[in-house]
Order: sequence, then structure tokens, then C-alpha cells
Amino acid sequence: MYRTALWGEGRRSDETAKPRALIAMSGGVDSSVAALEMIRRGYHCTGVTMKLYDNDDPDISSRVCCSIDDVEDARQVCYSLGMPHYVMNFKEEFSCMVMDRFVQAYECGDTPNPCIDCNRYLKFAGLYDRAIQLECEVLVTGHYARIDYDPLKKRYLLKKSRNLLKDQSYVLAFLTQDILAHTCFPLGEFRDKEEVRLLAAAHGFGNAEKHDSQDICFIPDGDYASFIKRRTGKEYPEGDFVDEEGHVLGRHKGLIRYTIGQRRGLGLALPAPLYVRKKDMEKNQVILSPDSGLYQKELYARDFNWISCEAPKAPIKVTAKPRYRAPEAEAVADVLPDGIVRVVFEQPQRAITPGQTVVLYDGETVVGGGIIISSS
Repeated sequence: MYRTALWGEGRRSDETAKPRALIAMSGGVDSSVAALEMIRRGYHCTGVTMKLYDNDDPDISSRVCCSIDDVEDARQVCYSLGMPHYVMNFKEEFSCMVMDRFVQAYECGDTPNPCIDCNRYLKFAGLYDRAIQLECEVLVTGHYARIDYDPLKKRYLLKKSRNLLKDQSYVLAFLTQDILAHTCFPLGEFRDKEEVRLLAAAHGFGNAEKHDSQDICFIPDGDYASFIKRRTGKEYPEGDFVDEEGHVLGRHKGLIRYTIGQRRGLGLALPAPLYVRKKDMEKNQVILSPDSGLYQKELYARDFNWISCEAPKAPIKVTAKPRYRAPEAEAVADVLPDGIVRVVFEQPQRAITPGQTVVLYDGETVVGGGIIISSS
């Protein structure tokens, strides 16, 4: 059920007018059909495309989201639906809250997920404020997830999409109760992506067959290290690859180039496959191990956002995903006295990586999520 209650100070005097929705328009087929669905539900819709960086930036290509072509695609869809369309400048916020945080994480030895930061700080928190300014009751995106309200708990719940192959609840685990209360995910009820494309084609949307963006938008070539070096102007010193006993195996090209579980790109001639198990920032070493050394049962997470409940006072049984593509695994989570959340898995998990997000589930409902700081 989607909420239409007006937002505090942004309340309009004409209570009989259509409820208003602000649609985050990426230029892709998903956000376009989300807009169509909200019009069908009787909303007066306004489309907004976020300008996150300069389009002539050499790090950006048309293969990723937020390009010049995406803006034009969003504008064309809004025009065809009779919606106003705005481009809003979020370049400063994106640079600070996404790009800088990405760089800082790698410099600390972590492997971040910038799409989660973009959702958390810009696509929802940032657009939430703009929606209030435009007197819109609802913020809408094309994410595949669902929102429900539990009257007993008096909490809004984030749930998996009906289409589990496209489910994006993992990347939404930092949404707050306030934002969930004023957000809609129309595509969460769709069970097949082809149904979305067919709707777009039936309404003449030029992006009906547009491919989904896959790359990190500000690093389309996937070369994280070169991006970090260009952004900071720093050189990151070489150091030693070592095995678990400390024997030197060769030289690495800077710690920012490696992440837990990595095998390719090490540049070593080894008698058997070895993987990055750990990075020692103080010694400037990359510790390698066989695949068997990558499995651990326990992780610790900070900055935890509880959605379906308050922070529990006793351990709770959950399923947990320690990274986006990982399958859910049975686990027990508990909150330590300092607020850090400990997650203990029934079976060891491969390549648990600091900087990634762990998301806890209770069936189809997101319990909450936090940033992994360590594992054992």
C-alpha cells in the first residue's frame, strides 16, 4: 500500500488535488515504467534527473548511467507522459559523499560499494529533501523492492522484490523509517523484467530495450587504481606479497589495487593458485592463501541501520548476505555493547570483505544492514 499523507511544512492547501510524486528518472526503462505506474495510480508526477558529474569528464562514458543520452531519454519519456522534467545538480554532494568516500575506503584497505552510498546519501536523502521543497508526497524510483507497513510494530518494512532475480533490497538497506514512509517502488510487484519492457514498448518509450547499466558510473573502465591516483595525485608504494607464514612471494604494485578473494592480476608465477586473503596496511603487505583460507564464520559491522525492528537486546536468527552477489546464509546476529553488530554464520563464508555491506533478512523482509569492519 502506498502512502499519500502530506509532508509537514510542505503541505498544500488544496487537499482535493491529486497526490504528487517525484520520480527519480535515470533514463532507463525501469524508472520510466515506475513513472507510468504512478500516473496510473492517480498521481501528479514530476520527473527529476540527477546531475552527478560533468558529462565531459574523461572518466565517464555512455556505457554507464547518468550520461547525456540518459538525460535526453528521461526527458523524452516525461514529455510523452505529460510530466514536467527537471535536471538537478548534485555534483558537489556526489563528489563528497560518493567519490571521496570511495577513495578514502580504498586508502584504508577497504573495498566499498559506491552504489550503496549513492542510494543512501543522494538518491534518497538528497531527493527526499527536494521532494519536500516541491510539495510532493511520495518519492519514487525504479528499484526492484517493496515497502510495507507493520501496524503492530509501527514500522515501515523493506521487502524483497516479487522478481527475486532483479531484487535490489540489498542496496537499499540504509533507508530510514522516515524515507521509507514516503517512498514507493512500483516495480517491486512485477515478477518479470520482460513485462516491464513490454509496458515501455507499448507506450512508445524509446528506451524499452535499453541495456541496464552495469559499471560504476565514475569508473566505466573498471580501473579503480588509476581513478584513485588521478583523484588524489598520489603514488601508492609497492610492497611484498607474502604467504600465511610471512614468506615473500613477490612484489605488489600498491595496496589499492587488491581486494579480498582476488586471484587475477597478481602478476605472480605460482605453482598453485593463491588468493588475496588480507591486506596489512602497516607493513604494506598483501597476504595470499589458498582458496581454503578465504572462509570465515564471523564478521563485525558498524554503522548498522535497523529497519524491521529496534536494535535487538538478545541474539536473533537471520539469513545474511555479506556482499551483493552472495547467496543468503543462515546466521545469528547480536549487538555488542559498543553498538557493533556481530554476525556468526552456521557455515563459513568465502571472502568476507571489509568495506562491503552485510544485510540481514528475515524471510522476505530486510532486518537491517551495516558496513563490515572485520572478520574471523
